Amino acid sequence: MVLVRDEEWLVTDVRTVYERADHRELVPTKPANRIDVVGVSELVRDMTATFFDSIDHVEVLDPREAPLMHDTSPQFRDSRLWLEAALRKTALPAELAEPTLSDGMLIDVKDYQQTPVRKILDPANLRPRILLADAVGLGKTIEIGLILSELIRRGRGERILIVTPKHVLEQMQHEMWTKFAIPFIRLDSQGIQAIRRKLPATRNPFAYFKRVIISIDTLKSDRYMAHLRRHTWDAVVIDESHNVTNQSTLNNRLASVLSAQTDALILASATPHNGKKESFAELIRLLEPTAVLPDGDIDKTMLDRLVVRRHRYSDDVRREVGADWAEREEPRAIHVPASPKENELARELDEVWLHPTGSSPYSGERNALFPWTLAKAFLSSPTALLETVTNRLARLPGPGQAPADSPRRGTTAADPEAVERERRALGRLQQLAQELEDEVAANRQAKKPQTGKYGALLTYLKGIGISSRGETRAVVFAERVATLELLQESLKTDLKLRKDQVGILHGGLSDEEQQDIVESFKRANSPLRVLVTGDVASEGVNLHSQCHHLVHYDIPWSLIRIEQRNGRIDRYGQTQPPQITTLVLDPDAEGFAGDIRVLKKLIEKENQAHKALGDAAALMGRYTAEAEERAIREALHRREDIDTVIPDVEDADFDDFFSIFDDDPDAGVENADTTQPEVPRSSNGLYVYDRAVDFLRDSLASVYNDKQFEPLASDGAGGGVGWVEHPNQSMAELQPPHDLMRRLEALPQSYRTERDIKNRFLVATSKDKGRQSVDEARNDANSTSLWPAAHFLGPLHPLLEWSADRALSGVEKRGGIYAVTGTVEEPHVLMQAALLNERGLTVSLMYRDLMFPKDLGFALQQEVARVEDFLHETGIAESRSNAGVIDLAEYQPLIAQAFDTMNSEVKNLTDAAAQHAEQRVREWMGQTGQWRQAALEFNQTQTLKQRTHRVVDQETLISQMKPSRTLIRPLVLVVPESAADRSGRNA
Repeated sequence: MVLVRDEEWLVTDVRTVYERADHRELVPTKPANRIDVVGVSELVRDMTATFFDSIDHVEVLDPREAPLMHDTSPQFRDSRLWLEAALRKTALPAELAEPTLSDGMLIDVKDYQQTPVRKILDPANLRPRILLADAVGLGKTIEIGLILSELIRRGRGERILIVTPKHVLEQMQHEMWTKFAIPFIRLDSQGIQAIRRKLPATRNPFAYFKRVIISIDTLKSDRYMAHLRRHTWDAVVIDESHNVTNQSTLNNRLASVLSAQTDALILASATPHNGKKESFAELIRLLEPTAVLPDGDIDKTMLDRLVVRRHRYSDDVRREVGADWAEREEPRAIHVPASPKENELARELDEVWLHPTGSSPYSGERNALFPWTLAKAFLSSPTALLETVTNRLARLPGPGQAPADSPRRGTTAADPEAVERERRALGRLQQLAQELEDEVAANRQAKKPQTGKYGALLTYLKGIGISSRGETRAVVFAERVATLELLQESLKTDLKLRKDQVGILHGGLSDEEQQDIVESFKRANSPLRVLVTGDVASEGVNLHSQCHHLVHYDIPWSLIRIEQRNGRIDRYGQTQPPQITTLVLDPDAEGFAGDIRVLKKLIEKENQAHKALGDAAALMGRYTAEAEERAIREALHRREDIDTVIPDVEDADFDDFFSIFDDDPDAGVENADTTQPEVPRSSNGLYVYDRAVDFLRDSLASVYNDKQFEPLASDGAGGGVGWVEHPNQSMAELQPPHDLMRRLEALPQSYRTERDIKNRFLVATSKDKGRQSVDEARNDANSTSLWPAAHFLGPLHPLLEWSADRALSGVEKRGGIYAVTGTVEEPHVLMQAALLNERGLTVSLMYRDLMFPKDLGFALQQEVARVEDFLHETGIAESRSNAGVIDLAEYQPLIAQAFDTMNSEVKNLTDAAAQHAEQRVREWMGQTGQWRQAALEFNQTQTLKQRTHRVVDQETLISQMKPSRTLIRPLVLVVPESAADRSGRNA
């Protein structure tokens, strides 16, 4: 408790901040404490505020003088509430690497998913930072949620920013809220408009919302960059982080700014680099500047602490996923005989453009590329080919003009004869493609069976049960938007589906349209039966909840892209064996047919890599879809055997990409065994109570004087909250009062609206019910929302945080603690001591039981390894009859005596932790010193100077990690039941 501006406040968080007088300074000004509080006294009750002790006078109430208080509530309800709240609000040590909350989340947590948690919390790390480089489908989002939960519990997750591609904004927001009860405000186009209506244009939106999820395309604009430079975060998550490695891009500029402005940084990518040492080094440099030496080499030891990479068949993963990830069926390749028109078009492409006896008719400067662009368009659809040809004809240069693709446009005129030759060749392709389109349209008009690749798709979809009344769903991938639009219209007509039963997804849609389609496809009651999508959906989107059929309408020229597509349904959580099907056109043009056989082998190779390695990227060693496509195109152009470009799986190394940093191929990084000795873990984040709903119920009863069942008063004064429990259904509900509704503004916007929580907030009080509610939202035919109707009351739920604050602010005496009776023979005082560093983070946390035997004159103390054990052994955690009134004056001196005893011993108790912390500070300082010394041996380029500045900034951070102060406070006095005056007994 503190006194500020003549009012009493409950401290909820304290941070040491360093404000720079000039942003160019490398040495900050002196530290100040930022104190987050909740009002306790009448004028400011329940009001949240932030004070800085450099501005306001902050008077801390002396814990040595903490007055004792009676607990006259039934069954010691108020004291149990206060203790529960105080323990919940106590940040766990930042150096505690063992997960503490995972069992209480709405997930069936696997041990392999906790490896990244232990690794990022390793005390050897200066800051909690990690690259989650697991292969496609392992559940990186769950790992992110687990990490953020543990950071929050350690006081390092108050302000969090998540940056994702725009089409997965809602998916990430949904996972964080439903599984972990961590709410984020989504700043998509709709969310941004809402902010503009609410906030002045000059207001920093990131200072208004504590937890935000936003797309990288939105955030990288200059409009938000200025706001970001003036705001710090506790944690930043960058999903699909391979998109930020190019130092010349806005994405990289954004990532660099965020890296400097955050404590914790989580990067996630199944393809974490492009095979180039420099690019991957840039990603690692974002996590830890000193992990990349001034000469560009990467410190392998540090890399091991910063990166986690597993795949489907890694030992630790394979042992646990079991039925939670069904094995995929053997992929099917449907060979489609080309129609006469398709054969004619294929021969034209083969003989004139791809493998001509002379030169290609292309008149541009990049003549090796465009013929294959035509081939890809043809293999996609006649419509896509027509679009490509038409666009090229429109861009052909006129007399005296340079070729449209010339990097020296305007300086070298195109050859008129070459241009005319290309125009004629393109005209011939245009005619053949149009004839093919007309044939398809005529067949449909005459109700004849469709032929070619589209006919095969139609037959396949009918065969697996796609119909207007069927339940089966399928995802159809194609590269070209023109093909997607053709498929959407054609499938709707030929399968007799309604317009809303065939969805389309591509990058040209707005972020809201993309999210709506993805959300709809996940729901059982969605009308969608077929989703035709481009490769915008190949990264990050989960499509497996209602679907296990995927069709490649055209074959990507990249193993990585094939794997990414397949991973949309072949991933953790898929309970049906995924069926991957590819349509392969078989033309009679020998050269073109050979090319297609090469492409078909890509599908086979990806499946082999999936089974043997769990990751296809290792086969070609190119690490980006674009690089793989270039290699495939060159192989086709040179008529090379595909095995020369893509080796067999026996010759590939899953972790080969790490070896690019060392001449020794066996020097690749091995994931360290971060497993620690098993320690007791709280399964639900509670201490006094066994169930969260019991804590919530008691809190409401205390706040509303046992009138919590009454309806909420219209004026917000008096009444209750309409509390209703449904124990047989494991649910409870309430109508949020005004102060709670202010907090709930931080919940996902669509959740608040679709579940109408303003009028009724329904919670699930068991994990089984929580899962059932999530499943019903997704699978129930009557569900209109993906948000669960009853939200699981997990350890970090905002309702519990609100309850804890109300319990702490409701004490009758300033800074008081409760005196209660218990199953003890002598008085006991539970003491808490926390060693903090200069940043305000808890380095070490300990509890001591001080017992005062009669006539001894001093206290006996013993260590409390688990505070829950003390609470149960003394009877506090049990529901007991309140025995009566305690003579507080008799026991008040024990509080000062207990404090003095603890204070005299605390240095000895914290010495070991302090020495460990000091040793780590020396190691970190030595590491940065070595880096700076090594940097002096190189030319001081602007880039190297910037990197040196980042390392110097690290030294400032390191100095803040030194232990600086110890906080001691009593928590509760427990006396024998015989000490209570039973004449003042309470039931």
